[in-house]
Amino acid sequence: MTDLKLWYDTPAQAWTEALSIGNGRLGAMVFGGATRERLQLNEDTLWSGGPYNPVNPEALAHLDDVRNLLFAERYTEAEAAANRWLMGKPIKQMPFQPAADLWIEMTGIGEVADYRRELDLGTAIATTSFTADTLGIHREIFATAEDGVIALRIMAARPGTLSLRVTLTSLQKGAVRSPAIGTLRFEGHNSAAYGIDGALTFAVEGRVSTDGHLETGPQSVDVSGASEVTILIDAATSYVRFDDVSGDPVAKLTTRLDAATALGWRQLRENHIANHHALFSRLSIDLGETSAARLPTDQRIAANPHVADPALAALFVQYGRYLLLASSRPGTQPANLQGIWNDNLTPPWDSKYTTNINLQMNYWLADPANLAECIEPLLRLVQEVALTGRETARVHYGAPGWVLHHNTDIWRATAPIDGAKWGLWPTGGAWLCVQLWDHIRFGDDGLIADLYPALKGAAEFIAHVLVPLPDTDLLVTAPSLSPENVHPLGAALCYGPAMDSQIIRDLFDATIEAGDKLGLDPDLRTQLAKLKSQLPVDRIGKAGQLQEWLADWDMDVPEIHHRHVSHLYAVYPSAQITLEGTPELAAAARRSLETRGDDATGWGIGWRINLWARLRDGDRAHAVVQRLLSPDRTYPNLFDAHPPFQIDGNFGGAAGIIEMFVQSQNGEIHLLPSLPAAWPAGRVTGIRARGGIEVDLVWADGALVEAMLKGSGARTVSVLYGMNRVELTPHFDGSRVTIADFDNAHPAAPAGANRHDGAPED
Repeated sequence: MTDLKLWYDTPAQAWTEALSIGNGRLGAMVFGGATRERLQLNEDTLWSGGPYNPVNPEALAHLDDVRNLLFAERYTEAEAAANRWLMGKPIKQMPFQPAADLWIEMTGIGEVADYRRELDLGTAIATTSFTADTLGIHREIFATAEDGVIALRIMAARPGTLSLRVTLTSLQKGAVRSPAIGTLRFEGHNSAAYGIDGALTFAVEGRVSTDGHLETGPQSVDVSGASEVTILIDAATSYVRFDDVSGDPVAKLTTRLDAATALGWRQLRENHIANHHALFSRLSIDLGETSAARLPTDQRIAANPHVADPALAALFVQYGRYLLLASSRPGTQPANLQGIWNDNLTPPWDSKYTTNINLQMNYWLADPANLAECIEPLLRLVQEVALTGRETARVHYGAPGWVLHHNTDIWRATAPIDGAKWGLWPTGGAWLCVQLWDHIRFGDDGLIADLYPALKGAAEFIAHVLVPLPDTDLLVTAPSLSPENVHPLGAALCYGPAMDSQIIRDLFDATIEAGDKLGLDPDLRTQLAKLKSQLPVDRIGKAGQLQEWLADWDMDVPEIHHRHVSHLYAVYPSAQITLEGTPELAAAARRSLETRGDDATGWGIGWRINLWARLRDGDRAHAVVQRLLSPDRTYPNLFDAHPPFQIDGNFGGAAGIIEMFVQSQNGEIHLLPSLPAAWPAGRVTGIRARGGIEVDLVWADGALVEAMLKGSGARTVSVLYGMNRVELTPHFDGSRVTIADFDNAHPAAPAGANRHDGAPED
C-alpha cells in the first residue's frame, strides 16, 4: 500500500515547508525546529473588521445607464461608469488574519543527528524526532476535532533530561499574561481594514504540564529536569455570527481546555485518531510505486518532472482529503483561499472566499473523495449570504431574491468589490447553489428542504435581472463579465457571457427539480422553464472553439492563455456538454482548452485536469497532473503554489485525479474513463458516485479487472467501461462487475438526453 506520510530530513525554514495540522476551526503550521520549534496558529473566525453592509445606494439609479452603454458596444465607457457608480462601499472586503505563534526553545541541546519530521495522513499526527548528543527527542502534535484543541507532547529517551522554554507572541494588538501556573494567554483585538473598525476580541492559550520542574513567569513557562512535556493549545474569538460579535473568547477556550486537560494525553490521542480514521479511511488509492517514493517529500517534488513517481499523485489525492478534513468540519467556517493556514496580516487576495471559481473548487473533492460531511460549512455560508445578499439585490438591482458577486468574507458581504472588471459578476451565489444541488445528487436528499430557500432566492434574483438582448428574442445578464478575462474591446464588462447562461441553466433546473420534489412554487417553476428557453445557447466560433462571449472574440483576446476557463463550466463541473450527448460542442470545448494551454496558476491547472478527464484524454490529464506536481506549482510541504499558496489547487487537482478513475453524470457511471498509460495498474476503493454509490476498482495492464459497486438506490444504474454498458438492477448492494461482464455487454448507446439543454442528472 502507498505510504501515507510526508517526511523530511531537515527542519522547515520557509512557511511553505512547514507541516499543516487542523481540526476545521484551529490550524497550525509545524516547523519542526530541533532547538527552536515554531507553531504558527490560526483560528477560523479571526478576520479583520466587524459586521458591515457594503451596499451602494447610488447603484440602482445608474444600472440602466451601464446596460445601455454595453448594448451600444461602448464597453470601456460602461466599465468606467460601473467603477464610478455600481461598486460596493468599501470597495474591498476583510482579510483573514493569523492568531499567534507558540515557540518552544530547547535548552542544553548539543549536536543534532538522525533528524526526521513527518506528517502521517492516516493518523493526522505530525512528528519530529532527532538525537542531540545521543539523547533521543520525540515530538508529536495533532489538532483534534473530537475534543477541539491542539495537543503537543515532547518526550526524551532518558528520564529527567528535557529543559525548554515556552513563549507566545502575536502580530495582533494585545498582550501576553499568565493567568495560572503553567499557562500563557494572549488576549487581543482584531484590526481595522478598509475603513471598517475591528470588532472582535480574541484569546490564544497554551497550557504546559510536565513530570519535571515548572516555573511560570509573566510571559514564559520554563521546564527543567523533565522526561515529557505536554502542551494544550486553543484559540477563540468573540464571533458568534456575521452579525453578532458578543461571544466570550476566554470562556470558550477555558471550557475546551479544562475538558481536554481532564481527559489527558492518551485519551486525547485515541479520540483524535478514531475520529480522523473514521472519515479518512473511507478511500484508498494505489497507483504503484517506484524507487522515487523512498525519497523525502521535497526531493520527490523536485524530481517529479523527470522521474516516474505514481505514488506521489496518490499521496497528493490523500493530502487533499487530509486538508479538507483539517480545514472544513461541521460547525466551522468553510475553507478559504488558504484553507485555514495564514501567517500574514494582509494575506494574498485577503484569503477570502472567492466565488468565481476558488471557493467552489475547494469543495469539488468532498463528494467523490467520500467526505460529504465537510460540505456543511459551505451550506451554512450560502444560507447566510442568502440573507445578506437580499439587501444587495434590492439596493443595487431593485430585485427580489439575493445576489452574491465574486467574493465574500466572514461578515458575508455580497456587494461587487475590487473593480468592475473583477467584481461586477452577478452569478457567484447562483454557482454556489448549483454546487450544493450537485452535492444532493450524490445522495443527500435530506438537504433539499434546507437548500431550497437559497435556490429559490437566487433564481428569483436572476429571473428579475435578465434583460432582453436588443433585436433578439434572447435574455441576457447585463452588466456581467467572463471571470476574469478582458475581451478584445479593452474591457472585461460585457453582457451574456457563456458562463452566465450555463450557470443559470443549471440554477433554474435545480430550482425546478427541488420545487417539484417539495411540491412548492409551481408558478415559479413555470416561469423559470420559460426563461431558460430564452437563454443564449453555447456557440462555436470561427476557430472551432467554444465561444466565451456572445461575440466571436476568443482568438483576439489580449491574454489567450488566461488562467480562467470560465466558458468550459458546461464541461466541468457541469455536464451540459458531454462527448456522447453534445459531441460537436465537446469538440469545440477541446479546441478552447488546447488554445488556452495547460499551464496556468495552480488552481487553473487543477481545473484543466478535470476538463481533460471529462474529455476522456487520460494522457493529457496526466501530463497536466505532472505540471501541477512540479516544483514551481507545488511547495515542499505539498501546498499548491498559485503562486503564492492557494489551497484550491490542492483540492481541484486531487478531484481531477479521482475524475480520471470514475465519472458519474447524466445517470451513468463511467469506469476508468481517462486512465493514462503512466498508471497501467492500480486499485482505488471508496470513490463516491452520484446516486449515493461507492465504487471500488482494480485494473492491470491498462484494463479493468473488476469493480465493486455498493448502493441501495431504487433505480437501474448504467455502468460503462469503454463502449460497453451493464445495467445494475434496483436495490443492488455490493454488486461485483468484472471485465467479462463488459465483454458480454452490448455497446453503449449515446446518453439518452442532450444535456446541452441543461436537463438535471437522474
